[in-house]
Amino acid sequence: MSTKVKVQEVGWDENSPTLIAIRTEVFVKEQNVPEDLEIDGMDSDSYHFLASLPDGKHVGTARLLKSGQIGRMAVLEPYRNAGIGQQLLECAIAKARSMEFEEIFLHAQIQAVDFYLRNGFEVFGPEFDDAGINHRAMRYIGVSN
Repeated sequence: MSTKVKVQEVGWDENSPTLIAIRTEVFVKEQNVPEDLEIDGMDSDSYHFLASLPDGKHVGTARLLKSGQIGRMAVLEPYRNAGIGQQLLECAIAKARSMEFEEIFLHAQIQAVDFYLRNGFEVFGPEFDDAGINHRAMRYIGVSN
């Protein structure tokens, strides 16, 4: 199933309430990530992506740090498994390519590893805990394409 959304890069200053609301719903409320870990002070110096439905409802977000790390991928529960996460990921990868990053990487929650594998990432390093959730480090193998 695919949901029609518009994914665009947005500025933190003017969109932080919306981005924080989505991330809080997914990470803090659903996954019990402490709010002080979720809002980590790195947002103002990052690239942000926002997924919106045709009616303007905001349903997903992602972030790209200047280190090349993709993170804070969040899609509201009713809109999952509809291709929105993939569209967010594709936009983040495209931005990283346009910035000529040498490496794109992320820390995937264990249940999302297969999603990232299907999208050109590979696992490296051991499993680790972040905010009480098991993760794997992954890197994008097609960055120079």
